[in-house]
Amino acid sequence: MATIKLADYLFTRLRQLGVESVHGVPGDYNLELLDYVEPAGLQWVGNANELNAAYAADGYGRIKGISAVVTTFGVGELSAINAIAGAYTEFSPIVHIVGVPSRTAQDTRAHVHHTFNDGEYGRFAQMHAHVTAAQTRLYDPQTSAEQIDSVLQQCLIHHRPVYLQVPVDLVAVPLSTERLAIPITLPPLLPSVAATADVIAKRILDAIYAAKQPYVLIDGEIRPLGIVEEVQTFLDIVQWPTFVTPFGKGLVAEGRPYFHGIEKGKFGEVSVQNFITNADLVLDFGPHNSSTNTFYHTSTPKADVTISFTPQGTQFRTEPEIVRDVPVKAVLKSLLKEIDAKRSSSVYSNAYPAGLARDQIVSVNELPAPDSIITQDKLWRFAAHFLREDDIVMGETGTAGYGVREMLLPARARFFTPVTWLSIGYMLPAAQGAALAKLEQQKLGAQESGARTILFIGDGSFQMTAQELSTIIRLNLNVIVFLVNNNGYTIERCIHGRKQGYNDVANWRYLEAPSFFGADKDAFVSSARTWGELQAVLQDDRLVNGKGLRMVEIHLEVEDAPLGNLRHLLEMQKGRE
Repeated sequence: MATIKLADYLFTRLRQLGVESVHGVPGDYNLELLDYVEPAGLQWVGNANELNAAYAADGYGRIKGISAVVTTFGVGELSAINAIAGAYTEFSPIVHIVGVPSRTAQDTRAHVHHTFNDGEYGRFAQMHAHVTAAQTRLYDPQTSAEQIDSVLQQCLIHHRPVYLQVPVDLVAVPLSTERLAIPITLPPLLPSVAATADVIAKRILDAIYAAKQPYVLIDGEIRPLGIVEEVQTFLDIVQWPTFVTPFGKGLVAEGRPYFHGIEKGKFGEVSVQNFITNADLVLDFGPHNSSTNTFYHTSTPKADVTISFTPQGTQFRTEPEIVRDVPVKAVLKSLLKEIDAKRSSSVYSNAYPAGLARDQIVSVNELPAPDSIITQDKLWRFAAHFLREDDIVMGETGTAGYGVREMLLPARARFFTPVTWLSIGYMLPAAQGAALAKLEQQKLGAQESGARTILFIGDGSFQMTAQELSTIIRLNLNVIVFLVNNNGYTIERCIHGRKQGYNDVANWRYLEAPSFFGADKDAFVSSARTWGELQAVLQDDRLVNGKGLRMVEIHLEVEDAPLGNLRHLLEMQKGRE
């Protein structure tokens, strides 16, 4: 019987699933495991710390569909767990591999380092059970291959992190190679599912044909549901007014005439609010109804006119029971097979009233005088000129995360914005992971050559995870960082403590960071305080078409915030003072 060492088996499986790079930090319980990473054909990405490594794996996984991070027992995995929790919340599939003490140490309850010194080895796994879709502890070589395959399949099924413990004494133990010939895939649908999907689709079509003023709402869970392509096809058929949530932005084409941008609830344009209030049918694809994704629940569609497509199944209006056990992907395939394009788009003219607001790009002619200071009421829609096809656009939690939502995206651009977890500092390491994943896709011949990862991040968030600039530089990744310097936590000032010192941060010399972290002396750095300076920077070919890390510092006023709910909160606070 042919055999393979356990570590080789694990990393071979990851390669089969499309993982080409493994993030993490070495520690004495995972060192032997790491010896097998590069021989297996994987790139080892050593990050500055475990939290950053898991953030980076999150960004990588959202682009590639799966990722891996390796930490050591106890101290390492607990440093990473905040990022793993965020990935669980927002559906990023990470395989969290933890090197743990030997089986003998565990069985004898030995008092060793990185434990609580009480012989209890199970607590860390119990903690991760709350933030991962599946967990397994390798212990017996007879079952280890099956355990690895099972937990990896659960990562694919749920599109969420999974947790895998590898004892140091099992790393080189031989396993049979027999299972490696069987690909890890999603389970096949039961024969009865297709017939039931047809029945569900018929109900949806009846509602579609009867609608007089419908609209479509696209949310971020269409990505883990695997229905992005089906949803885009549906939109192009019906051409109904289409809105996205922050989590859904970037998942469907924004250049279509029916696309109107983010549905902002009570903070949106009056024409949009009036239209939505009078809608008689809403198709809500992949809802993720957190407060921060729905503008404090004001953009959540009315239940009595909504059909929702969720990981649990299809929800018809206010019916008490969701239609379970029939994946919405099967329902959509059936719907697309049967839909009558003429009947479904016949409400187009009625459903598309003149004057319905849509996202627009601000032109140079609409800007204030060149020597005027930059303000966020026009910054984001003007900066959208800088974007191009296939870019990854990222806005860190803070005013930047709300500002980027106003940017009209070019074709095939991907988009990251604060959704639910909102752990500040996430986006910088995630930019490293996303840029690396994009680079790997380019090497495979995907039509994404020249793609850039563009990060907008505030000064406060930048200080959380600045070390990961060094990884971006070391890997020579194509990343542009726009550092939004507004002297502290402006988003918190908008919420509370407008003048409080706890919302201040140290004033770093930010543009010296690339040099400090190892960038070449000729790495592009620049700054802008006025509209004229910003225009000049955004037209500089070294920024637009350069390679590697580039950094621009944009100076803004302390209390300047994007239009919408942040500005609303700030004005309310001023009114109470």
